[in-house]
Amino acid sequence: MPSFSNDYLSGCHPAILERMIHSNLEQTPGYGLDPYCESARAKIRSAIGSQAADVHFLVGGTQTNAAVIAHILRPHQGVIAAESGHIATHETGAIEASGHKVLALPAADGKLGAQQVQDFIEQYYATSPIKEHIVQPGMVYVSQPTELGTAYSQAELAALSQVCRRHGLPLFVDGARLGYALHPEVSDLTLPALAELADVFYIGGTKCGALFGEAVVITNPALQPHFRATIKQHGGLLAKGRLLGIQFDTLFTDNLYQTVCHHAIAHARRIRQAFEGRGIAFYGASATNQQFPILPEAQAAYFICEFGFAAYWPAENGRQIVRYCTSWATTESDVDTLLHTIQHL
Repeated sequence: MPSFSNDYLSGCHPAILERMIHSNLEQTPGYGLDPYCESARAKIRSAIGSQAADVHFLVGGTQTNAAVIAHILRPHQGVIAAESGHIATHETGAIEASGHKVLALPAADGKLGAQQVQDFIEQYYATSPIKEHIVQPGMVYVSQPTELGTAYSQAELAALSQVCRRHGLPLFVDGARLGYALHPEVSDLTLPALAELADVFYIGGTKCGALFGEAVVITNPALQPHFRATIKQHGGLLAKGRLLGIQFDTLFTDNLYQTVCHHAIAHARRIRQAFEGRGIAFYGASATNQQFPILPEAQAAYFICEFGFAAYWPAENGRQIVRYCTSWATTESDVDTLLHTIQHL
């Protein structure tokens, strides 16, 4: 049976695999200094509309988050994040392990609000004269889209960016699933707008068609120096860096990155409509490839076992919130098999 447990079950898009095979015996400089990485950087800079952006390639999301946050923060500082944010829930304390506290704030829909962040920062400075006893907020972390599949609009991120700049806090956007938020029916936030509003963000590859890899984009010149040294210190400077460059060079050719993610969203919506047609409600307002149906316990157990749905939280009346994901590799046949089962609930 097809599995919908996450969006990185399969290897990589065939176009990437073909280029990796074709270039397999080439000998290139290491550590991201090869022609493929340079080409990928140029294409990403063109896509975001900034030739001054610094672009680096790392292997995975947790490694990327840990490296970026460690690079920015002073030893006495922490990072503001939603309590459902990936760094606060699914990274085994990676940020805390590097000596920085995650300052988690409640966020019912997974999104931080500008006023919420403003209030938190003001509360910190209102604690004078005991501020030196409290972890200082040193940056703000958000995900686009969030762990709950919701997405920031351009206006929402602009308001948050304004608060960050007012207080001198860098804004870091985790884009592990960024491609899914670039669909115009999901958010009006574009890559060029993101590059203007965020000090650092990354373009996720692992969950968006690549075999592995994330592309970090640093737009704030003050944060650019020596980031390669931070990557190396965190075990992220891949010797065979061209493996990352090839993948992002391919994803940013002929708009492949957004195309494969849009494909996944279309499948996710078909499945959602099928559940809704059977009277099943959903948790939250996700418009991306992650969807969260609320199922009776027996049905939840069935879909978890047969289709790889992930168990998330218990809901009222003995029901269960579960998650399914679609990806670039989801096929019409996979969806049809699932829809057939849903129709017979």
